Amino acid sequence: MIDINVKINQKGRLLPMALFTFKGGIHPYDGKDLAKDQPIKEYLPKGDCIYPVSQHIGAPAKPIVKKGDRVLVGQKIAEAGGFVSANIFSSISGTVKKIEPHLTPAGAMVNSIIVENDGLFESVEFSAKPYDEMSREEIIGAIKEAGIIGLGGAGFPTHVKLSPKDADAIDYIIINAAECEPYITADYRCMLEVPEKMISGLNIILDLFPKAKGIIGVEDNKPDAIKKLEGLTASESRIQVAPLKTKYPQGAERSLIFATTGRSINSAMLPADAGCIVDNVATAMAIHDAVKEGKPLYERVVTVSGDAVNQPGNFLVKSGTNVAELVEAAGGFKTQPEKIISGGPMMGMAMSSLDVPAQKAFSSLLTFVKDPVSAVSPSACIRCGRCVNACPEFLMPTKLAELADHHEIDRFEELNGAECVQCGSCSYVCPAKRPLAQSMAAGRRQVLANRRNRK
Repeated sequence: MIDINVKINQKGRLLPMALFTFKGGIHPYDGKDLAKDQPIKEYLPKGDCIYPVSQHIGAPAKPIVKKGDRVLVGQKIAEAGGFVSANIFSSISGTVKKIEPHLTPAGAMVNSIIVENDGLFESVEFSAKPYDEMSREEIIGAIKEAGIIGLGGAGFPTHVKLSPKDADAIDYIIINAAECEPYITADYRCMLEVPEKMISGLNIILDLFPKAKGIIGVEDNKPDAIKKLEGLTASESRIQVAPLKTKYPQGAERSLIFATTGRSINSAMLPADAGCIVDNVATAMAIHDAVKEGKPLYERVVTVSGDAVNQPGNFLVKSGTNVAELVEAAGGFKTQPEKIISGGPMMGMAMSSLDVPAQKAFSSLLTFVKDPVSAVSPSACIRCGRCVNACPEFLMPTKLAELADHHEIDRFEELNGAECVQCGSCSYVCPAKRPLAQSMAAGRRQVLANRRNRK
């Protein structure tokens, strides 16, 4: 096993580690007890499935089916619209009803392929070339063909991430198994129930980068998962399990890279610029499925939780499933919720409707009886400095939010406002309940837009 009980910082000094972590961050109530002990259950959609052609960063996919076509489980229905794009596959068998704009969890209207579910779930046959006969190009090609994207965040096409300019400069392949967002337990259940798939996916990536070492970063509030993974990787010379201090946003890409390697990146860099590639648990599992089994990405594990549903749990969900069905899978509502969120409560998006599809990057559905955020009114900043202490990027959120609100974008950029990772820690700790994260996000978007216009 590789030794990462010490880290080397950018000045070459060894940093002894008990638990891997970063400076700043917060400790919100994690809510994981609601679903963490619920085994994964497969859920088969009853109604139509809806497949937006833009479920990833990059160009939308192009439909290759038309109204009236019959499709099968695992059949490609839209192909990548460019290098930075991803194929889309049907998760059910049935007939294409229409192709038209439909609402997504993010609140956007996106052109979508709507398939009428016949309830038969007839599938294409999956096949894969023997792994030991595959070249590097064939492995990346299989990942691209399967339509795999980052399943833990922004949805960046994985074949692009695994094709850096200089493969020899990659030193670390990091699996983000922190799952630091409150309430979400999907990755945790995968690590307990099917950890071999994740480790296989990591080994496939390591084979693409012979000089790299593998790190699986798991927060220490998951001791059973850490123990299991340590046992399974005991004979793996290139893989180490890194117990992370439980703290939000430990799973943010920059925080995770620093915690496990001591390296830092900023808004002008990609992880590859620091010799790192980061993928999450679900993505690594999808890589195994694609390369070893020839199975494309059309399903994933989703947590349905919060205090408004009767039976919180973790479900293997077919892509395109109507989110309203997931509420029923979790026993329905105890009472009508005030807040429904796609993703985690810290960085997820509030939803105005359940009539939306569970997309590839849809990791959780959280429902809450009360919405404490909208129940309070912000007051004047009291200059307590809590937001500064919590910020993992060492920023001054209260000052930056003020600059963003007054559209002083040049000054916002001078004070490194673009380095905000939009984790929401500042808003969480603010006793004045000021929407610091929202203001900073608006300023950051303007800075990035200005940078693109200057190119």
